[in-house]
Amino acid sequence: MHVEFPNRRVIVAGAARGIGRAVTQAFAERGAQVWACDLLIEEIEPLAGTRPGGGEVHAAPVDVTEGSSIERLVASIGDGGAIDILVYVAGGVRGQSAKPVEDVSLEDWREIVDANLTGAFLFAKAVAPGMKAARYGRIVTISSRAALATSLTGIQSYAAAKHGQLGLVRQLAQELGPFGITVNSVAPGFMPTSPDYERQWAGYDAAFQAQLLDRIAMRRMGTPDDVAYAALFLASDYASWITGQVLPVTGSPIA
Repeated sequence: MHVEFPNRRVIVAGAARGIGRAVTQAFAERGAQVWACDLLIEEIEPLAGTRPGGGEVHAAPVDVTEGSSIERLVASIGDGGAIDILVYVAGGVRGQSAKPVEDVSLEDWREIVDANLTGAFLFAKAVAPGMKAARYGRIVTISSRAALATSLTGIQSYAAAKHGQLGLVRQLAQELGPFGITVNSVAPGFMPTSPDYERQWAGYDAAFQAQLLDRIAMRRMGTPDDVAYAALFLASDYASWITGQVLPVTGSPIA
């Protein structure tokens, strides 16, 4: 299977690091015009530029939890903001670590829920009108294995937000399907792809690291490219009759 996205307008929310960076590069290398969104301006600016085959990356500083910031971006992208593809990668654990539930502040809870779930809602809300008018669209969220089970992070808000993201995906798929818009999610297994997850991995002792790897059928950790290729598939015409689904990218069956 070989997919191309010539001149497709793609937003990647949370593009600065790891999976988001890989998704950005994958679409741009296949001809897309990609808006790489993040607040880490110094990390998205080097991504900007033309790629072989005509694809191009535009650095777009955006706060994924601010609806007005998102709406301004969408409105600034040609044709009144008709986006072809949205890939929502933003989220993570926001530098937090596991605590007993009674010690979790409301502010900490909201920070993670806003980044992982509310941001996905705000971006979908912003791109939906243009997609409806075009009678075409692809929305892909990057969720987590934590959306299908419990989270290795032990963080209650992270597990809840990722489960909620899948509920949002399924509901939007039902609502937007009549307009030719598909809405799906990719659920990666754990991989140390950002400073937070690198710290999490380093916090495990050697025995636990070996045990974790041994539980993966493929006997290796996943990579950002593994997730990016799944997003490419769900955004392609090969997946035009797939919607409201979650694609686990975990290197193993999901028990």
